[in-house]
Amino acid sequence: MPQWFDTLLAWKAAAVAAWFLLFFALERWRPAAPEPLAVTGHWRRVGRNLLLWALNLPLSLLLVLPLTDWASRHAPAWRPDWWGGWTGLALDLLLLDLMIYWWHRANHVAPLLWRFHAVHHLDRFLDSSSALRFHFGEVALSALARAAVILALGFPLASVLVFETLVLLAAIFHHSNVRLPPRLERALSWIVVTPSIHWVHHHRIRRDTDSNYATVLSLWDRLFASRSARARDPAMPIGVEGLAEEAAPALLGRPFRA
Repeated sequence: MPQWFDTLLAWKAAAVAAWFLLFFALERWRPAAPEPLAVTGHWRRVGRNLLLWALNLPLSLLLVLPLTDWASRHAPAWRPDWWGGWTGLALDLLLLDLMIYWWHRANHVAPLLWRFHAVHHLDRFLDSSSALRFHFGEVALSALARAAVILALGFPLASVLVFETLVLLAAIFHHSNVRLPPRLERALSWIVVTPSIHWVHHHRIRRDTDSNYATVLSLWDRLFASRSARARDPAMPIGVEGLAEEAAPALLGRPFRA
């Protein structure tokens, strides 16, 4: 990998860590919703989410990053000259956000993908730690799907890494339980996915779970008619309809059980 990649990776790690700590503190200072009594063990839940994230770190270093680098180096050089520089980066970020919208939607439709993605949704409450909670199988499948897209459209490695950073920052923000001024959140919701939008996506009722798929820009759900009309209610139950939360070892094996 080029040397600039290591520098960009270090900046990404620092930015995401600082952003996570900021929202982790803010949501405990000004929470939008109290954690329900049905969710026992606040710090146990946070620890479970962080454990799943920690298990994905080696996978990121051993599979995700090398595969992304390989795909970007072997993609056909078909892109025109105007698709470069800052204009090209902006277009790349827009296309990647559109594609992650459809990938997220596919994770709710395809039974095999949902087996892994359900681990993320089984969290019984939302805060910034929920943004880091994914099964290693979903991470691996996402890496393979992204590599295919990079090979097809020739996304540069820098564009992918910048987009990954934006995705992590956006996910921490819209999973957070921080209380925002209503007028500010309404204004932001026209541009980006806010906690109120994503809270409904984690509603325990399946018809709401299967909505609000956007990650960074909120326009995709309006454009493709997947925006839920339901407003966020702090008391609405979070999780997967008909399924219960499990301990970390059980969560790791859940997708492989009949």
